[in-house]
Amino acid sequence: MKSFLWFLLGAISVALLTYAPQFVSPKSEVVTEKVIVKELEANSYELPMPESFSFCDEKVPLSDPDVYERFDRELYVNSYWHSHTILVLKRAERWIPRIEEILKEEGIPDDFKYLCIIESDLMLNARSSAGAAGFWQFMPSTAREYGLTVNKEVDERYNVEKATRAACVYLKKAKEKLGTWTLAAAAYNRGPSGIAKALKDQKVSSYYDLLLNEETSRYMFRILALKEIMLEPEKYSFELSTHQLYTEEAIKTMKIDTSIPDLASFAKEQGINYKILKRYNPWLRSNKLTIKRGKTYIITLPKVLG
Repeated sequence: MKSFLWFLLGAISVALLTYAPQFVSPKSEVVTEKVIVKELEANSYELPMPESFSFCDEKVPLSDPDVYERFDRELYVNSYWHSHTILVLKRAERWIPRIEEILKEEGIPDDFKYLCIIESDLMLNARSSAGAAGFWQFMPSTAREYGLTVNKEVDERYNVEKATRAACVYLKKAKEKLGTWTLAAAAYNRGPSGIAKALKDQKVSSYYDLLLNEETSRYMFRILALKEIMLEPEKYSFELSTHQLYTEEAIKTMKIDTSIPDLASFAKEQGINYKILKRYNPWLRSNKLTIKRGKTYIITLPKVLG
C-alpha cells in the first residue's frame, strides 16, 4: 500500500510539472503539485464553523443553508491550501499593521484588510492576467481615476500607502451608493454599478440574497473565511512561532524632487544595490525616474542592513 501511494504521488508530480501553468494568479484557486502531495499525505479532519459571524459589524446570515455552505466551502479551501495560507500569515505580520493604520485614518472598517489580502495575498508585485496590480489590484484606468500615477516609469498601484488610500476612497463611494459595507466589498469585485443593477433586477437589498457570477458570489465568503482563520489560526491547525513571521523592517525615507537618470547608480550612492532599491520601492518600474517640475516622490530605503 505504501509503495502504491508513493507511485501515485510520483505520477501526480510528473503530470503537474509537465502541464501546470507557469504563472498562477493570486486570485485563483489553482492547487499546485506540492499542495496536492501535501494533502494526500495529511490526515483530513472536519473543520469547526463559527456559530455566528459578521463583516464590519454587519451580520452574516449563517442560518441560511446556502450562506452556511458557501462559507464552509471557503474555510476548507483556505485551511487545506496550507502553503498559501501559511505565507499569508507570515506576510501579514509585516504589512497589516500599516494597512490597519491607514484604514483607521481614512474611516474604513478594519475588516477591509482581509479584502486586501484576498486580492493580492500581500505580494508586492502581484499582477493578474487581466492587468490588475498591487496589493489592492487596481486596473490602470481605475487607478488613474483615483489619483494614482501609472506610466512606464512609475506605477503607484505598487505603492502600498498610496494604493491603500485610493482603495479607501473607492470603498467610501461604494458604501454611499449601495448602503452597506458588505455590498461595498462586493462592489470592489464587480463594480458599484454592477452590484446596484443586480440588486434592482433581483428586487433584493442584501448581498447574501443575490444570485451572482461565481467569482463575485464567492468573493465575500473568501474574505469571511480568511478573517475567521486569521483571527483563530490555531483553531484551523496553523501554528507559527513569532520568529517564523516576516516582521516589519526598519526604514527611512527620502523626498526626491529632481530626476534620477540611473537608478542603479542612485542605489549605490545610498549604500545599497538596485535590487534592494526596487524591493523597497516596487512602484519604480523602470531604470530611471523622470520628475516634472513641482512634482515630488518619496523613496523608501532600509535603515539598517544585515
